[in-house]
Amino acid sequence: MSDRRGPRAVREVPEAFQSPHAAAAFSLITFGLAFATPAIRSIIGWPGLIGALVVLVVLGIGILIARRDAIEWHGLLPISILIFIGWCGLSAFWTEYQWVTASSVLYQAAFAFLGITIVLTRDLIQIVRSVGTVLRFLLVVSFGVEILSGLILDVPFRFLGVDGALALGGPIQGIFGTRNMLGFVALIAIVTFVIEWRTRSITRGLFIFSAILGGAALLFSGSPVTWLVVTVLLFATLALYGLRKAKPDVRLRLQWALLGLTVVGAVATYFARVRVINLLNVGSEFEYRYSLWIQMWQLIPVHPLEGWGWAGFWRTGIPPFANIDFALSQGHSTGLNAFLDVYLQVGLVGLLAFVALIGLAFVRSWLLASNRRVVTYTWPALVLVVVIATSAAESFALLDAGWLLLVVCAANASQGQSWRRRLRSKDALVPQPPLE
Repeated sequence: MSDRRGPRAVREVPEAFQSPHAAAAFSLITFGLAFATPAIRSIIGWPGLIGALVVLVVLGIGILIARRDAIEWHGLLPISILIFIGWCGLSAFWTEYQWVTASSVLYQAAFAFLGITIVLTRDLIQIVRSVGTVLRFLLVVSFGVEILSGLILDVPFRFLGVDGALALGGPIQGIFGTRNMLGFVALIAIVTFVIEWRTRSITRGLFIFSAILGGAALLFSGSPVTWLVVTVLLFATLALYGLRKAKPDVRLRLQWALLGLTVVGAVATYFARVRVINLLNVGSEFEYRYSLWIQMWQLIPVHPLEGWGWAGFWRTGIPPFANIDFALSQGHSTGLNAFLDVYLQVGLVGLLAFVALIGLAFVRSWLLASNRRVVTYTWPALVLVVVIATSAAESFALLDAGWLLLVVCAANASQGQSWRRRLRSKDALVPQPPLE
């Protein structure tokens, strides 16, 4: 009897990994882990988070092996992702904290692998639905924690960073650690909920509930950084809507006009930055960020090309982060600017690789969203708008959920706009010589 059950059990294992339900569950758990990392680190610490991440990587490997014959690999993985992660890994050879760099690169590569696995095993609409389901659940949990802390018990939950300020109108942070992170999640959630509704993936009632949930999270977060991103997102949404409605023969001219308008707007905003900050009443936050960035700029010239070495999250006990913390007398885990953070850690070469990664991902996603009629293609483009705009005041694009979203959007855009795929298509059209 045992001899018969053994081979059958062996056959059932790959069949389970091949199941669409396994891929769906893997996607949900991965996005849930990425967005909930602040709460997970607060409750079970880094060992628990790393253990969960390792389990997901092993499951991802099993899913890819089981589905290897059905997966289209050609032209999927953007080379820009490999170059950026590879350069971060190479920084271990010249940094003073090799063990930090090695562990941080592995942490970064693990999330990148999970993102690639999701893109390989799930369609774009399925990815959107997974993100929507996860963010609905996490936002409900966040408001539940805030209600329990601020209204029912009237006690702050220090281990989660929850101050219980909901009764005062905020700011709140839910289970996401900071109000800026809650605002970032709320914006991603609102974009996702709208796409779900437009594709009829959810009912009208569920969409209304989701929209109210995301809007309330955005409002109560009280994040001035997020409101700046909202402005950029609204502009991008209107521009994308106009491009999708335009005729194909005028769309290219509109793209160039939009690019010129964006450059002019960015330059004007830079020169009027003091007035913009005063209008948005974000002076105190900007002053702190400005002081931090000045300290970073002073340390960048020490290693301008190669950087100090990749660390991801800052370790306050090692240079250069210890010097910055000492100068500001305040602890923090990132540089509050993804581009400066990369510049400090992996130098000019790493910054160029990161800009190329983000630039290629955005251009490809934007072109797909402009030219494809299916509304689902607008999700990666708008998500990248939020990620890139937020990266000017936070380092979300380098870590956890922000990094996972960047990889997912980059890989998805590569599927539709990869130059390697086009080369392969041309090769397929070339007549093959007859066999002798």
